[in-house]
Amino acid sequence: MPSRMILPFGRYHPAQRPDNKNRPSHLEHLTDLDTGDHIRHTAAMDFLHFGSKEKRQSGSGHTTPKNKGSPRIAPTKPARIEIQMESPPCVFYGGPNSSGALFSGQLKLIVTDPEARLLSITMDLKANAVTRKPVSKDCPDCINRTSILKTWNFITEPTTYDHGSHQFPFSYLLPGHLPATTHCSLVSIDYGLEVKAVTALTDVITHHHPLRVQRALQPSPEKQSVRIFPPTNLTVNVIHAPIIHPIGSFLIQFRMNGVVEKQQTTQTRWRIKKLDWRIDEHTKNISPACPKHWNKVGGEGKGQQHEEMRNIGSDSLKKGWKTDFESVGGGQIELEFPASIRPGSNPVCDVESPTGLVVWHLLIVEIIVAEEHAKNSGQKHAVPTGAARVLRTQFKVVVTERGGLGISWDQEMPPMYEDVPASPPGYVTDYLGEELPTPPDEGLEQMMRD
Repeated sequence: MPSRMILPFGRYHPAQRPDNKNRPSHLEHLTDLDTGDHIRHTAAMDFLHFGSKEKRQSGSGHTTPKNKGSPRIAPTKPARIEIQMESPPCVFYGGPNSSGALFSGQLKLIVTDPEARLLSITMDLKANAVTRKPVSKDCPDCINRTSILKTWNFITEPTTYDHGSHQFPFSYLLPGHLPATTHCSLVSIDYGLEVKAVTALTDVITHHHPLRVQRALQPSPEKQSVRIFPPTNLTVNVIHAPIIHPIGSFLIQFRMNGVVEKQQTTQTRWRIKKLDWRIDEHTKNISPACPKHWNKVGGEGKGQQHEEMRNIGSDSLKKGWKTDFESVGGGQIELEFPASIRPGSNPVCDVESPTGLVVWHLLIVEIIVAEEHAKNSGQKHAVPTGAARVLRTQFKVVVTERGGLGISWDQEMPPMYEDVPASPPGYVTDYLGEELPTPPDEGLEQMMRD
């Protein structure tokens, strides 16, 4: 292909053109046929680019935008739904034998059109359990389990609603044996209100409102535990709170007795070198199988059991205890220290569900003690023997939400008619006792004059 020569195009100054005297100014952009030179106005061509697929607008200097099509507009619905809760948060006060949690609210139907005709409005209270380790990873029936606890049918026949807000009250008593809202590594349990409204034009209006359910146990007295560590004479007495909370700390009182064993001229004693404590969270869940995968677990009603353990708080102490080798009973070592759940660990409260989910917590204390010999007369000069022991003990603690000032719903209700006591006794007409003294008339008259 022969090469082409590109001539530079530019705008000539009127003094540089030989035949520009009689040419009108508005014809400067035309081709000069007399000389054969092709002269163009610079505004007509800003640049020359061969092989470009873009087209430029004449005299604008901007590229023509590509036609991407008109944006899609979502169809508008004649109404929307909102839920407004009127009751306090759903909290079960007590264990599985709790009286439950009562909640109530208003379902708001907000009509945005001049009017809307609805065929039905239904609302379901659902409990959804998602298994993290299902029997079959690709089976949605093994992963999700949904139970409908309550259904409300607000309208059962076609009804026309005008523009504005329309309210539908609802209430329900959640049974106390249900597990609280839980999110752990093995399973997630959630509650929610699912609303579905069908219009006359077959439009479906949906709304989801999550419902958090908690459980709170009332505080109980401190628990005292005693541990014995044979073949030594060491005895550990621990006082701690049996119920703890995700936020806040609690005190642990620790006392070790029998640290000194005396002979005729010498004595053998134990000295604490280090104390470690930690709180472990244990989770156990049974993943059920759907009917299509019963053969993997051995039949109907069976599942796979999974267990996990993680640490949600720990600390190590190397000082802070008080040692007394002269106390009665073989000496003692006393210590009091705070313990708490580590912030950001997202602990799961204790759960025991009939579906197979169990969550519990253990407080584990480990003490490293070293043996040493000393003379009965000079106790300051002790010689370590090189022997050491690790004393390990554990205590069960319950992690629960704080109840605060709330009380159960059944304690807030006014008394029933059959619970009202009998009326107060009436006045006695016939007095059979001793005669009561009468006040003097002078004093009575003085009081009346005053």
